[in-house]
Amino acid sequence: MVSQSESAPLLIDALNRAKDNAPFLAVAIEKRPDLVALLEAGRLDIALEQCIGQGDYTAPMGEQLRYDKLSLALVLAIGDLAGLLSVEEVTRRLSDFADYALDQSLDAIFAERYPDQDQCGFAVIALGKHGGRELNYSSDIDPIFIYDPQTIPTLGKEDPADAAQRISRRLIDMVGARDAHGYVFRVDMRLRPASEVSPLAIPVNAAISHYESQALTWEQAAFIRARAAAGDRKLGSYFMESLRPFVWRRSLDFGTIDAIASLTRKIRDHYSEGLLLGPGYDLKRGRGGIREVEFFTQAQQLIYGGRDPDLRASATVEALGALGAAGIVPDDVVQMLSAHYRLLRTIEHRLQMVNDQQTHSLPDQIEALDRVARLHGLADGAALVTLLQPVVRQVADIYDELVAAQSPHIEETGFGEIIIAELSDDPALLRDQLRTLGHDAPEEMAKRIAKWRAGQARALRSAAGQKAFEAVLPALVSSLADAPHPDRAMNRLDDLIHSLPSTLNFFRLLEARPGLLQLLTDILSHAQPLADALAQRSDLLDRLIDASAFDMVGDVGQLVAELSEQEAGDDYQNHLDRTRVRVGEMRFALGTQLVEGRQDPLAVASGYARVAEAAIRRLTRCTIDEFVQAHGTIAGSELVILALGRLGGQALTHASDLDLIFLFTGEFGGESDGPRPLGATRYYNRLAQRVIAALSVPTAAGALYEIDTRLRPSGAQGMLAVSTTSFLKYQRETAWTWEHMALCRARPVFGSEAACAALTDDIVGLLSQSRDSDTLRTEALNMRRDMAGHKPPAGPMDAKLLPGGLVDLEFLIHVLQLSHGKGLKPGLHDALTGLEQAGLVDAGLLRAHDLLTRLLVMIRLVAPDCAIPPVASRALVARACGCSDWDALLGAFDDARNQVKRAWTDVFGESRDTLEKEKS
Repeated sequence: MVSQSESAPLLIDALNRAKDNAPFLAVAIEKRPDLVALLEAGRLDIALEQCIGQGDYTAPMGEQLRYDKLSLALVLAIGDLAGLLSVEEVTRRLSDFADYALDQSLDAIFAERYPDQDQCGFAVIALGKHGGRELNYSSDIDPIFIYDPQTIPTLGKEDPADAAQRISRRLIDMVGARDAHGYVFRVDMRLRPASEVSPLAIPVNAAISHYESQALTWEQAAFIRARAAAGDRKLGSYFMESLRPFVWRRSLDFGTIDAIASLTRKIRDHYSEGLLLGPGYDLKRGRGGIREVEFFTQAQQLIYGGRDPDLRASATVEALGALGAAGIVPDDVVQMLSAHYRLLRTIEHRLQMVNDQQTHSLPDQIEALDRVARLHGLADGAALVTLLQPVVRQVADIYDELVAAQSPHIEETGFGEIIIAELSDDPALLRDQLRTLGHDAPEEMAKRIAKWRAGQARALRSAAGQKAFEAVLPALVSSLADAPHPDRAMNRLDDLIHSLPSTLNFFRLLEARPGLLQLLTDILSHAQPLADALAQRSDLLDRLIDASAFDMVGDVGQLVAELSEQEAGDDYQNHLDRTRVRVGEMRFALGTQLVEGRQDPLAVASGYARVAEAAIRRLTRCTIDEFVQAHGTIAGSELVILALGRLGGQALTHASDLDLIFLFTGEFGGESDGPRPLGATRYYNRLAQRVIAALSVPTAAGALYEIDTRLRPSGAQGMLAVSTTSFLKYQRETAWTWEHMALCRARPVFGSEAACAALTDDIVGLLSQSRDSDTLRTEALNMRRDMAGHKPPAGPMDAKLLPGGLVDLEFLIHVLQLSHGKGLKPGLHDALTGLEQAGLVDAGLLRAHDLLTRLLVMIRLVAPDCAIPPVASRALVARACGCSDWDALLGAFDDARNQVKRAWTDVFGESRDTLEKEKS
């Protein structure tokens, strides 16, 4: 903080420069000697406090506000020229005054029209620099007036529309009229919807309908900096919240940059005389000027802000900082653009201080240019141009790189040496081109392209969709030619195109990020489940733009925090849908990591499980919060969810369902305290049904998981949710051996820390009870024999159900756990480690488990039918399992199964092959 003694000479120097070089400020200095005295004394702080509210408050409101505006402009200008106020503080104070002026004017208008009525039903939405709290000294304000026909007051026989127009005209006149003190703000209404034909004020729902159905890209960009600034704040907030999906679209839209680049070209053409730095240069619209920094920032915000609310800052410098923090814009670019933007805005202010004119261009006349330079503290205009030269050049270069990066040439995509910029419409020429690109069956590919071009797919029937498709088609066709399984990839691409509601953004994304073409080709070639997921949600590809998509997901706590991010106005269904969308993206990214060989399948299996557990925690919490509103809570009682099977063991595949048991603590005789009370058993059974629906019911965002609750007490005939007391009593006294074996993989995944810890201890205690080993082995053998008869292996690569597969391994692990009370961990890997340390299994069994699990995880994605994968996918599976090639994998698969069979003989006292013969 600069002291009074230090600031006084700075402020006096600024006053002198203002008197000598800025006629507008010179007049203001004469009119407000009281403020000048404070400034000369170094009391900028007190001057800022006294520049508003010191006029004649018997005068009409418009006159009062004009007097205040002149005083504020004087104090801000001198503080700015003295270097004591930043650009951000100056523009924020001007913007806040605009809000104040609009509110004061509306209060006066309502007092005139409706003496007994507070202002309501009419709101002012600020756009542009006013919306971003970045107003210039001489900025227009660009408002949209909206009204609610149900709540706006009326006079006599006037209808709400007439009342709204009269209020609008009076407001524009009060704020925009001039007198001896100047004006408050010029009002530009051209940013309202359909401004050439629409009335000044628009019914709120009509405005929302316009933006949802007819708005253009520039209108979407304009609303980045929009906010409810004055009037009925509740109405303004409703309008802004309704438009959030229009402005912040979750699906990345690289067409936005095309539109912004087009707008830049039009501006450069229209203002060609002020493009180049020198006298007459347009600081706002010129090449490398203010607009290009803003467009650069807004384009990135529109692309990524739909998914990351942290990027939705309305002020340019703040938004740049957020883009840097998110890793979207390099830190050095953020720092450079922020500094350059501040300087450009500062010089723009100098221009406007001279005569309070809304100008952005350096003067053509040398004398006038020198005056602006001296006002800024420079020697002359030449020094000012020299100061701006590196700024303008660097901004222009950075902006041009952004635009160029979104429209790459085919040559830059890296798909082979052959480059074809456009595929011919002539069938014979097209076949020649396809043959040149390496297609073994050019006739078939040419037929498929012809069908796509004919618009047989719904998504390719629009001109825009066809244009986006043709832009990426050469690179796409080239990528398919190099695919490990071209026919399979082409067929799946065809299915994908026919399933998409619109291909416009999908192909724009591929054009903007050519590297995704190879990834798409890999998915289409190797992973039918991922291709099917893309057909349902093409925006899944968006998440793979960022290299972090190939990082392993975090722990469960981190994932819950990520899934819990919400936005103002979200209701229960929004929470569910947002979570479903994000979980689907996480699962898709994990599957992609397998296809691309970025992660060990064991790590991915654990990642799938953490994502599922986080989804359970998040969706259950949302469901409980909603349920409690109607039914209240039950004192001393809570829901606990127990996971079994692969989720309990923390190793899911892409296709795994979730085995869950719903329990509740406390007495089953309790009752809830809500508006519609329920007994405990009914309460938790209904709640469990809601949780299952949240996890599994198909919605627009898709279903997440299949939920299997058949492992609950008494199976499908039992109640969905029972008390922990009843559950443990059932397990001690009634449960079958197979139920205790299933309980070996039980793990609480929802509930308080205390309840989960207590349940875990109870389960370990139950599993540790002494048992007759012979009876246990006999019952386990009978169960496995019965299971083998009812559920045979699905194919030759069924690492789960084949003899010596994972199911056999699970059986022998559980028998050993229950017989000896050792290795009582829900994860098979951890359980085997404990059993090995106890000397109950050979070390080779752990290696067998890891290979079988890796193979299962890969096969579920590459060959869901457990058949031998296509030749092109075999190397992918082999590498993921740590083998040099397919033959080596088959050998390792046999070795692992034989290892399990030997352990089977050790545990059960008979060959595993005996079970197969009995089954036959």
